[in-house]
Amino acid sequence: MEFLRWRESNPQASLEGEPSERVRSLQIRALSLLSEAQPSYIEPLLDIYQLHSLDQGLLLGHVGKLLNSGIYKEAALLSMKLKLQSELDMEQICVPLILQDKMPLAESYVKGHSHLEEGLVKLLDAWCSPNFSVVQLQRKFPGLSLSQHQTERIHPKMLSKQVFRLMEHFNIDPALCPNSVTKRKLDSLKFLMYKRFVEKGMSEENWSDHIQATVAGSPELQVYLVELLVRYSGLHSAAQWSMHYRVPRERLPMGVWDTQQNLPPSKPGEFEGHAPSADPWEPPPAHQQQYYQLPIAKDKVHFLHTLEGLELCRQVVLKPGSRVGVDMEWLAGFGAVPRQRVALIQLAVREEVFLIDLRETTFSEHEHTVEFIRTFFSDPKVLKLGYGMSGDLKSLLATWPQFTDEPLKVDGVLDLLNVHQQMQRNCRGGGGRGPRSVEVGEGTAEKGLSLLVQQVLGKPLDKMEQLSNWERRPLRNSQLRYAAIDAYCLLEVYLTLSQDPTRFHLPVDLHSIPSSQAGNNKEEKKSKKDREKEKGKQARCRGVPSDALSQKSHVQPGATSQGVAMKPQQLRVVCDNMLQGLGRYLRSLGVDVLLLENNDDHKVAAQLAREEGRIILTSGQPYQTLKSQVGEGRCLALDCSQRARDQAVQVLQYFNIQLTPDDIFSRCQACNGDEYMRLPREDMARMLRERGFMQVQAQVKKVENWEEQYEPLSSLTPVAREAPEGPRYSPHCRWAPISHLDQKSLKFPSGAELQLHTVPPGILPRIHIFFICTTCGKVFWEGSHFDRIVNQFQEVLSIGEDTPSSQGGLPGDPEGELSGI
Repeated sequence: MEFLRWRESNPQASLEGEPSERVRSLQIRALSLLSEAQPSYIEPLLDIYQLHSLDQGLLLGHVGKLLNSGIYKEAALLSMKLKLQSELDMEQICVPLILQDKMPLAESYVKGHSHLEEGLVKLLDAWCSPNFSVVQLQRKFPGLSLSQHQTERIHPKMLSKQVFRLMEHFNIDPALCPNSVTKRKLDSLKFLMYKRFVEKGMSEENWSDHIQATVAGSPELQVYLVELLVRYSGLHSAAQWSMHYRVPRERLPMGVWDTQQNLPPSKPGEFEGHAPSADPWEPPPAHQQQYYQLPIAKDKVHFLHTLEGLELCRQVVLKPGSRVGVDMEWLAGFGAVPRQRVALIQLAVREEVFLIDLRETTFSEHEHTVEFIRTFFSDPKVLKLGYGMSGDLKSLLATWPQFTDEPLKVDGVLDLLNVHQQMQRNCRGGGGRGPRSVEVGEGTAEKGLSLLVQQVLGKPLDKMEQLSNWERRPLRNSQLRYAAIDAYCLLEVYLTLSQDPTRFHLPVDLHSIPSSQAGNNKEEKKSKKDREKEKGKQARCRGVPSDALSQKSHVQPGATSQGVAMKPQQLRVVCDNMLQGLGRYLRSLGVDVLLLENNDDHKVAAQLAREEGRIILTSGQPYQTLKSQVGEGRCLALDCSQRARDQAVQVLQYFNIQLTPDDIFSRCQACNGDEYMRLPREDMARMLRERGFMQVQAQVKKVENWEEQYEPLSSLTPVAREAPEGPRYSPHCRWAPISHLDQKSLKFPSGAELQLHTVPPGILPRIHIFFICTTCGKVFWEGSHFDRIVNQFQEVLSIGEDTPSSQGGLPGDPEGELSGI
């Protein structure tokens, strides 16, 4: 540092004129210092001793020594300073950086070198391949010792996000990343299935459009589509789509081929029920009762795609003092790099809505159209009302390259998203006539703008057309109506809030509300103590000990909650698909557990947690994503390297669960149901005989005579007859009367059918009482599995003098599904 200051006053000082041998000696000494000096000294050393002039082989050799010594960061920085990237093996530098959570440095290393940028993205995409194994990395980089955390960094779900981000950042052709694109499309298919068949928030026509665009040209995706349809919709729909795509018979799930044979003949690609239905402008009366409606007639909604129409719009919306509701629509890109070009701009004023069509490039790219957009958004005398305007403006800027050369100026905008957030913060915990206290987008069926409209105007928005194909022309009436409503409702919300802001706990001047990014509201300045107090209050309202929801959301061995003791039935959790073993253990102990399937996206856990007030149990990288989607403390992380049994003990201790032997198997292991029906042996034998399940076991009759004198099925006893030698076990569950079982169909009110086929007649002589889950129809009986569970959880069992004996139990089903928990 002192030498640098000296050089400033002695600029003539340099290495020029010094003997070459002496200069080279100095340069080599300076080169050896680069890996030892602080990063801020690297640039001065390179400059003072002119290291760029050293022989390239010498420089490459030095970088190689750094790599062999495991000094990857310094090797990358030095290579970048000396501009050696093209001479080095990109993988030798970038792979260790990625595994050490230094992705930004790896990006900087390849930036500006198109072949290296492409190589990095293709490398990450290769790691997303189903055939990729971490063992391959370990063989290629034997000096790298991969920890569990580093292994999690190369999970396909995390990597595909990085690939898509880099594809957009470096402008890489998606065709070079087939694994990530396929992964994204698989996730998109699951989302579309959930949106259509579970959430029921998507019309058949819109869903069909997106499905066909997602699986087009990919036989593997088409097969996966059929598999998902079997699960979500049924064999009929799966058969129709499989015929449309001509999926080979050997790739079809069971039952689909037989269903195909029973379908009526149809033209290729023609699906029953997929034809567009009647699309009048006025929605049906039931829709009008349930959702917010457009208060203007159809002739007041103008669809503009000519300069003449645009001039009419200009004259109306650019009047000084105008208030304009602004919204935009674009085609959702499932499975592709997001390049969202706006397809439609909606501008709403009192009594009129203008829909500006941007699909026609001749019109959208005309200088008059671009100039109108500039004038509209920059005019401070025109109040522009939006909801989440930042996203709309980002897509708007991507639509016109002209805004890159000359940035778009934005003035006179009021984002009602900020108003909504302020309204929610101010009314939280308050009473009065204001809107109910609900977090924006959490804990309610409605969210976002729809929730705001419901709170202010009384009815939510119908979002069925939100994911429409906005590129297709002509637009349907339902699309035009939806687009007009999304803009016009902003006007009505603003006018209602302005007329009586105190009713909604808002300041008189709505424009004084800061944006959410400002971070200067009182809520964000709360002390830690106040936040903990409020968090504890919320937790108690949900029946969860407040201390269990501490900010320390990683469950550690031996961690215990100091809150009030809980029964297992009071704890309601959803287990991520990384912790299915833990979930099965907790369910066997009486905890209310929902389990994600292997192919479920992690966000399904967040959805279930929000809708049902559950706590998420997860591990690894998904924790960071999931905890941001639910309330604070509603997501807990466990060490996935531990055994499921040890994880279960930690959870029980963490939530202060008081476990008793009667809690064990108080829930069905198959479906999580908590209601059983007791069925005596005599009645089980009667059912098996009348349904023909005892014919193959005729020899059983020789064991005892009790099954010879059975009564008709109609005389099932109202209360189960328990033999004196029967089990003493009585789990903490709900008990259904035997009258809940339909005598003819053997079905319960839940629709589940008694699974008689799982009961081997040979066990009847030794089993006195059968336990039947009324939710799924599974049959359980006494065995040794109960004792194994008791022995495994002795350390957390509460056993007193009045606790029933653990002998006898409820072990599981005959197929052995529960014996290996």
